Amino acid sequence: MSRFGRRLEIARQRQGLPLTPFFFDLLYLDGGALIDTSSRERQSALKQVVPASLLIPRLETGSKEAAQHFLQTALDRRHEGIMAKALEAPYEAGHRGRRCLKIKPANTLDLVVLAAEWGHGRRQGWLSNLHLGARDPVTGGFVMLGKTFKGMTDEMLAWQTTKLLELEVARDGITVYVRPELVVEVAFNEVQGSTQYPGGVALRFARVKRYRTDKTAAETDTIDAVRRIFERTARS
Repeated sequence: MSRFGRRLEIARQRQGLPLTPFFFDLLYLDGGALIDTSSRERQSALKQVVPASLLIPRLETGSKEAAQHFLQTALDRRHEGIMAKALEAPYEAGHRGRRCLKIKPANTLDLVVLAAEWGHGRRQGWLSNLHLGARDPVTGGFVMLGKTFKGMTDEMLAWQTTKLLELEVARDGITVYVRPELVVEVAFNEVQGSTQYPGGVALRFARVKRYRTDKTAAETDTIDAVRRIFERTARS
């Protein structure tokens, strides 16, 4: 990103931070548009005009084991995941749908709901945006890691609204603060450093998987565990 938009000292930038382009699709060739052709046809044309060393690695297979190995290889190379594309699909700009899927592993944590915000639009009347907290084993309290409104079904929204109102201790504008008793399993992409939250870390792309009614707040993941995930990521 530090190379983008640079107009000065280009030669030094190239030496200090060299970049190499890699190609994964071909939309236009020799005066003709390929957008409406199949992915298989576009890939065949791409191989004819781009050296193999500059192509994104790809695998065409019907084997689950081979696909899993391909994914693990990408993860070992510190990529986020892989894309799975239907061979007969045309190119659809800005839209993936079911013919183009992003596949990446999801980390999960069991956290406590500290508060929730009233929704708007389709979620009007429901408590939607959850404030998530990790347990602090030293103080016995909870440290906020961020918010999420993703991953919730209508049934979940209705259930959590009723439950959270039973646990309400205070309100501030659209925010309802609750006793830290409700445990939720949250999936996330990664832990990142944060100056916004007191624990110094926050969850990236957090989304609710389910409520853990089988767990108490004392059994949730600690802020120390979250920081260890962040430290491992920062070192890799």
